Amino acid sequence: MLEWRFNPASSARLPVATDHDLRVIVFCSEDYISSLAAAALQDLGLGLWRATDLVDEFHAWRATRLPIVPRREAS
Repeated sequence: MLEWRFNPASSARLPVATDHDLRVIVFCSEDYISSLAAAALQDLGLGLWRATDLVDEFHAWRATRLPIVPRREAS
């Protein structure tokens, strides 16, 4: 779904996906999937050359006590 959500021309795009120069930072819990997702965004032909992922991922973020906003529960 990445190609739909970050493509500015897609009707299913995220509201922030307004142009191809968007800075996308992907992260996950363990550092596996996000690296693949960032590479896929760069390779989709959408021009998302600024897509990247975090080194050491969420666990490192939390360990440094950076802010965390809990996900909203589905209603």
